[in-house]
Amino acid sequence: MELGLTDRVAIVGGASRGIGQAIAAGLAAEGARVLLTGRDPGALAAAGDALVADHGADRIRTLAGDLAAEGHAAAVVADALQAWGRLDHVVANVGSGAGDASPTPGRAEWERLLDANLWPAVALAEAALPHLTTTGGGGIVLISSITGLEDAGGPLPYGAAKAALVRYAGHLARLTGPSGVRVNAVAPGNVRYPGNPWDRRVSEDPARWEPQIRADVALGRFGTPEDVAAPVVFLCSDRAAFVTGTCLVVDGGQTRGTG
Repeated sequence: MELGLTDRVAIVGGASRGIGQAIAAGLAAEGARVLLTGRDPGALAAAGDALVADHGADRIRTLAGDLAAEGHAAAVVADALQAWGRLDHVVANVGSGAGDASPTPGRAEWERLLDANLWPAVALAEAALPHLTTTGGGGIVLISSITGLEDAGGPLPYGAAKAALVRYAGHLARLTGPSGVRVNAVAPGNVRYPGNPWDRRVSEDPARWEPQIRADVALGRFGTPEDVAAPVVFLCSDRAAFVTGTCLVVDGGQTRGTG
């Protein structure tokens, strides 16, 4: 299926590993020019080098930094525009669920996790929007979580931040629709890849976690980064031209009553 992404320009946040890296690879495989950003310079460089080997140095760029930091989102957008002269899509795959999972995490923990999981996505969207609208279209995809849709464990502020991303996508889509900019969220379930928290948990105690996943997830397995990347690439594509303001659940059938 032709997705219409050839020579489109996309920015992917959190692209040094896992879901973000798989999204960047998926977009590049469809012919897009992709700028990867992430907080770990070494991992980001490795991810970029792998894509350059497959797609060429003229189609891949990297810019290390934290999207939560003042000015980094604007710098990333400026770099893409300087290199390629346009911007069509941004994917905000940012944040962390690590934190205090007690019923009373306190204000400092609330602020830390909201800053880590909500603000970077908003900052990237706000930096990109003026340039998406001037090209007469484009798209924003925000990576949320099933924790933002129902109780799936994890710190309260993390779930609240991910829920806010879903609400933000729906409201922003109404505001940007007249200019042709589509905004969607994707809510992944439990994804496992080498070295991530789920991989460590299962490696340490497979007898506990593997049966639980089989019981909780309709498809009976963890997701992979590629399982999430494929729907994100679709949402960026011309094939999703009439899809906006929605949250696509990608969890193998784990959530109840959503999706």
